[in-house]
Amino acid sequence: MCFVKLKVWLVLVLSLNTMVCYSSGTSTNLAGSFEVAYISSKNEFIEVLRVDSEGNQEITKKNVKGGYLAWSPEGSQFSYYGKYDDRKTWSIHVMQSDGSSRKRLTHEKGKWDYAPDWSPDGKTITFARTYRDATEKVQNEIWTMKSDGSEKKRIDGLSGGAPIYTPDGKKFVFHSQFENENSEISIANIDGSDFVQLTFNDADEWHPDVSPDGKHIAFMSERDGNYEIYVMSIDGSNQTRLTFSEDADWYPTWSPDGTKIMYSTISKDGKNKNIYLMNKDGSTKQKIISDSGYAIFK
Repeated sequence: MCFVKLKVWLVLVLSLNTMVCYSSGTSTNLAGSFEVAYISSKNEFIEVLRVDSEGNQEITKKNVKGGYLAWSPEGSQFSYYGKYDDRKTWSIHVMQSDGSSRKRLTHEKGKWDYAPDWSPDGKTITFARTYRDATEKVQNEIWTMKSDGSEKKRIDGLSGGAPIYTPDGKKFVFHSQFENENSEISIANIDGSDFVQLTFNDADEWHPDVSPDGKHIAFMSERDGNYEIYVMSIDGSNQTRLTFSEDADWYPTWSPDGTKIMYSTISKDGKNKNIYLMNKDGSTKQKIISDSGYAIFK
């Protein structure tokens, strides 16, 4: 049994399968109840933190290994990726939020399918696919499919990963990836037209997430020599650094009300991974979950 005292929460670990969290009596600075799904660094299992309107908290393990989580719009399902063939093949899956009814939607041997995201109406899932072709050249593609796995389609003209729908469902924001170039944050229509590159740096920019109002993009960048969290307007203007850490900060995700950004950190030696929460302007950073990463709000 171990105790972790946070600024906002007092967490009591009861077992490997369940973590029940008791409020310290201080406001969480998040209005109402919410849920956060993430991956435990200890065993790669999917876990969910639930906080009710009174601040009572509970963490449950789903006994499913995965990564790159995404909630369906109505919150009843997860999409995620799983690994096969000694990690040589990554496949997209869906399951109910209670861990039941797991279904594999993609499985192309030797290809890495990852970073699924649901369309706002819940009918379509976009995802990234990476693989080496017959000439050993790395291909980075963006695909869509129906939420049941049917009608898979590559988006012609787009090369990159981690596609995210804009709230109106009309565009993707993603990190574009072209041969011998750094990855950059870009935006395009969902049919691949009207491609616009938003960042231009001699460094990699990854894993964008669009704010609920569609006006801002949070992303990670190593332009200053270390992976940090940045935010910018949807048109690429007003790029602002939010974190200043010796650790690598990555995988930002917006809270449902758009006032907070949650992100993961990893130490330089790769041994310590934690989840932090901050205001959208970068203020009031606090660690909320230890030994975990890839967190996403419901």
